[in-house]
Amino acid sequence: MFVWSKLSGAQWADAWEERFQGAEALTAVITQVPGQKTVRVEVFCEKEADALNIQKNFGGSVRKVKMQNWAAMAPEPPEPFKVRDKLVICGARTTAEVAKVAKQFPGRAIIAVPAELAFGTGHHATTATVLRFLVDQAEQWRKEGRKWSLCDLGCGTGILGMAGAKLGASKVWGCDFDPQAVRVAKENIERNQVEHCSFVKADVLEWEPRQQWDCVAANLFSDILGQVFPKIARAVKDDGIIMVSGILKTQAKECLAAGEKAGIKFERVVTKGKWVSAMGRK
Repeated sequence: MFVWSKLSGAQWADAWEERFQGAEALTAVITQVPGQKTVRVEVFCEKEADALNIQKNFGGSVRKVKMQNWAAMAPEPPEPFKVRDKLVICGARTTAEVAKVAKQFPGRAIIAVPAELAFGTGHHATTATVLRFLVDQAEQWRKEGRKWSLCDLGCGTGILGMAGAKLGASKVWGCDFDPQAVRVAKENIERNQVEHCSFVKADVLEWEPRQQWDCVAANLFSDILGQVFPKIARAVKDDGIIMVSGILKTQAKECLAAGEKAGIKFERVVTKGKWVSAMGRK
């Protein structure tokens, strides 16, 4: 057995937890460093290649450890997550598993997102809140008979983009700086048979919008949002909708002020635990 480890700021503990939650052949352990605002993130892997792949994407170190009872350490997969009366997010991997969930939740669109080395299973407060924003806005546009498009910045597993497509977006484009996330997102497009949806590798700090969208969703850390708000504003059509998340409550005032300076008027601000999400328009 091999273990990858890295020190991280304590405020990102639950973000790390979701990134590795339920991934096959991996077990994540996050512990607080005594007397410091730091956590140690450890991921135990059966294969050295898996640990080295994590190191390639996130830095840190890899070492070999003694064998343990792997089955006893494996976490339980998360329960299906309902979003309003429209969506159900589950960790199903096979067609049969998806069919079972669909039977359990009739009338809802099913999005299967197995936990992988990419952020976004729907259970984290940041992702869940934006999913609710999307459901509410899509319903409003449906009543208006309006076609709409979605740009997903920091797509992770592709969950927000796929949700947009399931909710009626005629075109979805998303990006992530992490090649592992883009790979997972593309696999999830095929798994969920989602059309008019594409994901590419791109760093939002270097990205320049070449078209405008009806809706831009950005589930990013506060410091990144603060830098890219002007780009987000340029990427949205006049009166378009902007949804942002990944903002720590302690950083929300400063972060949202940067958005307002870029010309965004936030109309809904939701706090869940230590996380803040907001929706507004240009």
